[in-house]
Order: sequence, then structure tokens, then C-alpha cells
Amino acid sequence: MAASNVNVVVITGNLTQDPELRSTGGGTSVCEMRVAVNSRRKDQSGQWVDKPNYFNVVVFGAQGENCATYLSRGRPVAVEGRLDWREWEAKDGSGKRQAVQIIANTVQFLGSRDGGGAPNGNGGGGGGQQQPYTPQQSDVPADESDFGPVSTGGGAEDDIPF
Repeated sequence: MAASNVNVVVITGNLTQDPELRSTGGGTSVCEMRVAVNSRRKDQSGQWVDKPNYFNVVVFGAQGENCATYLSRGRPVAVEGRLDWREWEAKDGSGKRQAVQIIANTVQFLGSRDGGGAPNGNGGGGGGQQQPYTPQQSDVPADESDFGPVSTGGGAEDDIPF
């Protein structure tokens, strides 16, 4: 029986720069993004500190076009995909180069378009004074037809099944 291989990556973090969109020779859209993900650990003094890790993410097709259109530097995202190791010859002839990148299956846009970060619009960064939470208006209209007035019934003679 052959062993199964698993190559699944899930990260959430913030874009470190605006996404870059290009196309392959066959016309497939390719979006490249760089995502910073913080790991928390204790330093020598016992204080918790963030250590950033940076990941190159590649998104193909229409999803890549959407990322290039709607995402920008600082915007939080969740990425699910797989690791891909690649190797190429340096253009200057100085030898082989290697990189590991994430090939995204799905990219979820987190936070708000305006605030770019946490729901309160402060970007989720540390420091500074915390702003009170204010709900964001959705750009999707709500169907409120189910929220009409409630009938209180006929008093004590309600049909209660017990």
C-alpha cells in the first residue's frame, strides 16, 4: 500500500506590497503577492514579541485578477493552497536559484476595504489607542422581508404543544 502525500498550507496575514498581475504566454492570468504572517514567541526577557514570516503567494486565473483588482498593501487575507518548490538558472549565469512559494487554491479577503485591517479600521497593529468597534456597512443589500412585525397571537389560548 502506497503512503499518501499531503501538501496543504493555510495562512492568514497582511500583504506587504500591492499584488502584481501578469499573464502567461497562453493568456492565463497570474497574480503574485507577498504575505507577512506573525509568529509570537517569548524573547530572552520573557516578553512576547512578534516575528514576521514572509510568504510568496501565486494565484491563477480569474481569482488572481480579483486579487490584483481589489487587494492592496496592508490588506489582510487568508490563503489556502499548496507549497511549490522551484529551481531556475540565474539570468547572470551565477548558478541555480531556488524558492518555495504557495500556489493558492483560495484567497479570502479579510477586513474592510476602507480600514484595510481589523473591523475597527485600525489595521490590527499594536500600539496606539484602541478605537471602539463600529459596524461596517455591507456593500451587499440585505433582504429584510423576513423581519416584519411579529404577531403576538390571541393571548392565553395560544397553541402551545405541551
